Amino acid sequence: MTEVSSQERDYLPGMGKHYLLPLYEVVHLVSGLAGVHDEMVAAAGLRSGQRVLDVGCGTGNLLRTTGKRHRDVELFGVDPDLKMLARAERKLRRAGLRARLDKGFAQELAFPDASFDAVFSSLMLHHLDTASKDEMLAEVRRVLRPGGVLVLADAVFHDHGPTKDHLRDNVGDAVPKRIAEAGFTTEPTRRRKLRMFGAVGIEVARVH
Repeated sequence: MTEVSSQERDYLPGMGKHYLLPLYEVVHLVSGLAGVHDEMVAAAGLRSGQRVLDVGCGTGNLLRTTGKRHRDVELFGVDPDLKMLARAERKLRRAGLRARLDKGFAQELAFPDASFDAVFSSLMLHHLDTASKDEMLAEVRRVLRPGGVLVLADAVFHDHGPTKDHLRDNVGDAVPKRIAEAGFTTEPTRRRKLRMFGAVGIEVARVH
């Protein structure tokens, strides 16, 4: 693992609090997120030799799913949490998979332009404030090759009164609209209910 960000940023850990990290795998198992990850990988339409980046890769569950289904793609993951990355590294090694895992931030991807054929992001976008969401999507578009695909899953919230701005950005069609404004061609949102977190929207978008 390497640290590739030029600056430190505040971030919200995957479970909201660092001390809840041991529960991360339990939540993944009981919530039904594995099915979401299967659908995301299928939607990406990966081919042999392609390069795949998971932004906010956490403990590597989505990277593991990708690698098991496509042994001949190159795997990369970025997350700001070194403890998460350490777990991801062990998990992928046990699965017989290799991946480059870096400490970094979604708003500042330390990769050259047009580096990847596909970018994944699972249940991370709503952790970002409004400005950071736009920075992340701009960075994803920059590192994707022409015709590259972004597959993003995130919780869909309902607006029932006062809501924090970064959560309101996930109300209704806010996420696909934001992705389109970042320069992507979007497909209709795929909705999936989880046993926890309510509804998840899966967005599939391609670089113009």
